[in-house]
Amino acid sequence: MYSTFSKPFKLALGLSLSLALLLLLASYLHTRETIFILLNHDLGPIGDYVFNFMSYLAEGWIWIPYFMLLFGWYKKDAIFILLNFLISTVLTQIPKNFIWDKVSRPLASTIPHNLIHTVKGVEMHLWNSFPSGHTATAFTIFLLTVYLFPKRVVLLIGLFYAIACGYSRVYLGQHFPLDVAGGIIVAILTLLLSIYIRRNEKKNLSNS
Repeated sequence: MYSTFSKPFKLALGLSLSLALLLLLASYLHTRETIFILLNHDLGPIGDYVFNFMSYLAEGWIWIPYFMLLFGWYKKDAIFILLNFLISTVLTQIPKNFIWDKVSRPLASTIPHNLIHTVKGVEMHLWNSFPSGHTATAFTIFLLTVYLFPKRVVLLIGLFYAIACGYSRVYLGQHFPLDVAGGIIVAILTLLLSIYIRRNEKKNLSNS
């Protein structure tokens, strides 16, 4: 299946997997708390605004305009888009709420609160940390878009969007980089599963 992917999509998958593995390895070697403190810096009012906004762009509601744009304007496969949304949701919410529901977020960890940068007005959460749902949404949309529109400019813009959204969760003090890695892996699995299901369904229809 991998050999039939476009070059931009292969590159998007490779970059996403490399970033996830880097964050996983760094968190394993230096602890998730150490890597969090390393990346959770106060970048001032502009940084607060930008990353709060980027985090907002990775919430679940973003799937609605995304679906309307791709299905309504570009006439892309509605079932395939919905399949990615559903698989991403399941792969994120089941682990967060039923498997690792007691995994702490930064504010409930051993990190002293004075070392954690937070943004005024952002509601802070304490548990259900792994994986990051916002990151999973951002990277799923990134990979799905590159799959449907395999162009270099789409890859570059999408990668910037996904990384900025993922980092925003660390910047806002909501997640560890380890959780971001988990969200990226969810996105990769989502696309691969969706593509596999879609291709199998098409093959079954052609053989019937």
